[in-house]
Parts: sequence; structure tokens; C-alpha cells
Amino acid sequence: CEHRCVKSNVLNYLKYGEFEETVHHFEKECKNKGKVVPKPRGNSLRDSKTLIIQKDLLSSFDDGDFKVFFELWTEFVPLEVRDCDPHAQKLEFYLHVHFTIFPLKIHLGRHDRADFEVRITHFKNYLETRGAALSQTTEFLPYYALPFVPNPTVHPSFRDLFQDSWIPEMKQELEKFLTVTLKVSNTPRLLSLYQLQLQLAEAEKRTSSYMRRFNKMQADHHNLIGVTAELVDSLEATVSGKMISPEYLQSVCVRLFSSQLRQSAAQSIDFTRPGTGYYSMSPYDDGYVSFTEVFIHFVLRPKEVPLLPSLDYDKLKRDLLGGSDRLKALLLQALCWRLTRSLQGEQRDTVLQAYISNHLLDHHSTRQKSVLLLMRSKNEMVRQYMARLINAFASLAEGRVYLSQVPSLLRLLIDSLRTEEKDSVSRENVLGALQKLSLRRSQQSAMIEDGLIDWLVDELQDSDCLSDYTLEYAVALLMNLCLRTRGRKRKCAENPKHVLKVLTDLLGHENHEIRPYVNGTLYSILCIHAVREEAKEMSMEEILRCYSREENPELNRQIEFIIKQLNSEGPESDDEEEDDDDEEDAIETDLDKEEVLQLQPRELSGETLLTTEYLGIMTNMATRVKRRSAAPLGRSVDEPLQRPVTPSSHRNTHIMQVVHTHRHTHTHILYKHIMKQCILD
Repeated sequence: CEHRCVKSNVLNYLKYGEFEETVHHFEKECKNKGKVVPKPRGNSLRDSKTLIIQKDLLSSFDDGDFKVFFELWTEFVPLEVRDCDPHAQKLEFYLHVHFTIFPLKIHLGRHDRADFEVRITHFKNYLETRGAALSQTTEFLPYYALPFVPNPTVHPSFRDLFQDSWIPEMKQELEKFLTVTLKVSNTPRLLSLYQLQLQLAEAEKRTSSYMRRFNKMQADHHNLIGVTAELVDSLEATVSGKMISPEYLQSVCVRLFSSQLRQSAAQSIDFTRPGTGYYSMSPYDDGYVSFTEVFIHFVLRPKEVPLLPSLDYDKLKRDLLGGSDRLKALLLQALCWRLTRSLQGEQRDTVLQAYISNHLLDHHSTRQKSVLLLMRSKNEMVRQYMARLINAFASLAEGRVYLSQVPSLLRLLIDSLRTEEKDSVSRENVLGALQKLSLRRSQQSAMIEDGLIDWLVDELQDSDCLSDYTLEYAVALLMNLCLRTRGRKRKCAENPKHVLKVLTDLLGHENHEIRPYVNGTLYSILCIHAVREEAKEMSMEEILRCYSREENPELNRQIEFIIKQLNSEGPESDDEEEDDDDEEDAIETDLDKEEVLQLQPRELSGETLLTTEYLGIMTNMATRVKRRSAAPLGRSVDEPLQRPVTPSSHRNTHIMQVVHTHRHTHTHILYKHIMKQCILD
């Protein structure tokens, strides 16, 4: 019996793979050796059962028997399909609507009215459990009011549900779904066993990795418990008047931070030196310096970094303008890397100042061509790396000042934005550069005049087709432009219904990073009377309150501010005389993502290319110290954004506020460092 089973599985696999000659020889050899040629196991029994289940589900649908239907639905539709397939979730939602209003399709008697109340209760329970996840989707929002409407048959929001075509269309969708979902797999058992074996090996590999991590965490935990116990004993001893030796503190330091820092660094602290362990000569404190201060000063202090070699920028620009497309792309990549991969501080500032003082992107005289014209190159790779370099410039405050003084830049970027392929790396970097440049008012004005608000609204209309980067920077750019009075009055007020529809749809998007910018845009444009009136006509307040049901206090308070703005009647403020407030440096960690240049043999790239072929005389100038002040946020943490921001800097706004509040709390700083090191490990 066992041999027949094996032969059957082998034969199934051969037929599945369409090995016709092999199947013929296999059957012939089995026959010659007197072996029973097994017939492939059919699925007739399972197919029959599947058809019965489908028939029962469709019959329950026709009869309006929601109890039987959902029992079968839960039992036979796989859980991963019900929980993860958007089409299944959508279908399940509308099935609940169908069964809820089923009694309303016929003449309501006393018995039917009681049945309807039971169905309403069942629907409410669904909305509060499995259906809660869909409450952020605009398509389903009206149906959350269904249980509270006295007579849904006459309510305009539910008119489509009572059309004669609604039930047949629903049944057709259900039949299609059941045919695909409950279809019996024809995969051979032999192949299924092989796939399971691979999955088992992968699971064992992950388990082994998790066990190693668990053992390390357990060892660290035991070490931490031991150190904590000793420190408690030491604290008790100091209360009794006993002294703690510097050597003991040093040994605790080594044990506590050995997994995060090099042991030699921890051992380099000398607690016996006057002024480093117990007393300070500084006139600004009380003479006592804590152990944590000493540890931060000697172990965590930043190390000095060397400046990068100077370059021959005249030769660089000649090759950027006259070299091959391959050389141009490699040079642009290297120049971008020099900026993005340099260390923040004096090294990066020196690189940027060298680019600016040597007019890397713009021409110094009218006779020279501008490197920026590479944005119109016929070679896509050259355009992409040119866009990357501009985006890197725009990520730094001094870089934005420089770019803002180049007259042709915005025209080149906006033309590229409209002509590059959707969600290409080139267009993503162009969009990122424009968004960062929109922190400056002169650039905002030019973008508004160029009709960029209309383009952004149209682009965001189909937000599901956009990458996360494009979506976040497009919404943030729209907010920065709508913060300006001329952007609100001249553009958003022209077609407020369209703008509000796009923004309310974005509120329900699964990418929650965009919500602060959507809220900020809504708050800004609702100060226009025409926009407020349109928002009231489309029941904007009810839509906003649907989103405030989330367990997110900050979001809820922002929505309350927007609703207050919606219901206000005050005059619009004029912001045209405000000054720039742009001191943010915001280079993204993934600015160099999706590198497409593949090096050929003996080909140089990056810093090696620059220092080998373009090394210049030492012209590094001392970088002037830039005065940095805390950028005014213009709002409390819970209010919608009312100042121009860029996504890469806004993500850390709340963290920076906490750090600023605790800037004198050294224990807080030390804790942050330890946590960062643990995450990196």
C-alpha cells in the first residue's frame, strides 16, 4: 500500500510537470515488472464537497440567512484571505450590509421589524470588531451611520442599496470570489511535501537565530540585574557614610557598557583625577560633577574628523559638460556621495562650501554652460544622478540658499517633474528637492505662480499608485504652498470641492506619516470663506469626526482644531510679509537608495574617482560658524502644522522637543545613547 502511494505521488508529479515521455516509460516499466500502475488520486470527493459549500453559501445569500452564511464563511474561507485580502474584506463588508437591509426589501410586518432589529445589532457588532479596520476608508464611511438612520430606504446616502440591480451584482461578485477562493488546488502532493520541507528548514533557521538573540538578551539581562543589585548595595553603603572607590565605579562602568562600547574606552576614564570624578573648577556649577557627566564627557564625546581633499572643480565641470554620459553619471554620483556620506558638522559644511564657492552647479560667467542643463540630458541615468545631487543640495539650509539664487533651476525642476516617468527615482528626487526648496518663501511664490498646486492635487487624486516617498513629499509640498495666502486664495479657492475631496480621501490612507501634512493643509485652506462653505455642504465635520474615533489623542486634537477653523467666521490673515525661517538640515538616510550604476572592471567611482582624477590644490577654507537658533514651531504639538516643514525633519520634531526640554538632564542623554546602541546591535 505504501509503495502504491509513492508511485501515485510520483505519477501525479510527472503529469503535473507535463513529462509525457517519462510518464509513458514509467507506466510501461511498472507494467513489465508486474507492478500495479496506480491511477492518480482524483479530487472528486473534495470537488463535490466544495460545490456543496458554494451552493449552501449562495442559497443562504438568497434567503437572507445571515447566521448560516457567516458560519460557513468563517469555517471555509481561509483566515489569511479574510484578514489580508482587501477584496475579501470589501466583499465581507457589503455582505454584512446586504444581510442587514434584507428585511427592508420586503413588506415589513411585526415579525420582520424584530428581525431587522436583530440584524442591526449584529451589524453594529461587526462594525466595532472586524469592520473597525475599514473605518478609515472613505468608501465605507457612510455605512457606519446605517444603524442610526431610522428609515434607510429613503435616505439619499443609501439610495443605491435599494436599486433592483444591487443584489444581482452582489451575488455575481460573491460567486466569482467563491469560485477562486474555494477552488481545490491541483498541486501534486510530492511538490507540496517538498515545499513544506523548504518552509520547515527556513523556520528552523529563523528559530536558531531567535534563540541566539534570546540567549544574548538573557545574558545582558542577568548582567544588568547583577549590576543593579551592586549599585543598590553601594547606595545603601553611601547612606551609612561609607566611601565608594573610583576603581569600583570604573569596574561597574566596564561591566555596564561592555556590550555597547569598547571596553578600552570605558577603562580610559580616570576617576582619580581631580576635577573629573567629584569636583569641577567651572564657575557655573556647584562644584560637583556626576559620574554620568564624566562618562559622557570622556566616552561619548565626538571625535575630531579630517577634512576631505580639495578638488579641481574646473576640470570636474569640463568633464561634466563634455565627457561621455557614463563619466557624467559617475561624477555626479561621486559628488553626491561626497556630500551625503560626509560626517555632519565641519566636514559636511566644508564640502558644501567648496561646491558653492566653486560654482559647481551654476556658471560663474555668461560664457560658461551650467551643469544644471544635465537635467535635460537624453540619458536617463545622467538625469537621475543630477536630480540626486540637487536633492542633496536642497537637504541643507546653505544649499537651499545657493539653489534659490539660480534663476533657471525651478523651471528645470518643474519641467522634469511633469515629464519624468511616474515614481521613477529621478522624479522622486526632483519632488524631494522642490519640497525642500518650498521652505523658502521666494521659491514658494514661484511654484504657486507656476500652477504646482493644481498639479499636486491631480497627482494625489490616485494616491494608491504612488510610492511612499512620492506621497509624503507631494503632500508636504502641497501643505507648504497652501500655507501662503496667494496659494489658498488663487488656487485652492478656484475649485474647492475637488481639493477637499482629495484631502479627505488622503485622511483615510494607510500611510499615517502624511496625516500631519493633510491636517495642516486643511487647517490652512479652511480660513477661506468659499472653501469653508463648500466643506460644510459636503458635511466635512461629520467626515472628520469619523477619523477622530482612533485611539490617537494628538490626531484627535488636531481634528478638533480643524473643525473649529471650519466653523469660524473670522477674517483671513495675510502672511505675505513674513520672513523666511529656514535653518533645517534634513538629508534623508535613504537618499542614495536604488543605486543603478554597476561598476565595470577597472572603473573608479565615488571618492576614489574624485581623488585619483580630480585632486586639486589644498583650498579648504575654514568653515564659518553658522548661528543656529531653535526654529519656531509656530504651534503646540497637538495643533495642525502652520509652518513650512519637510518630512525628513518633521519626523523628529517631537523627539527634538523632548531633548530640548531635558537638555540639562545628563541621565536622559545617556539613556538615549544606550538605547540607540542597543537598536544598532
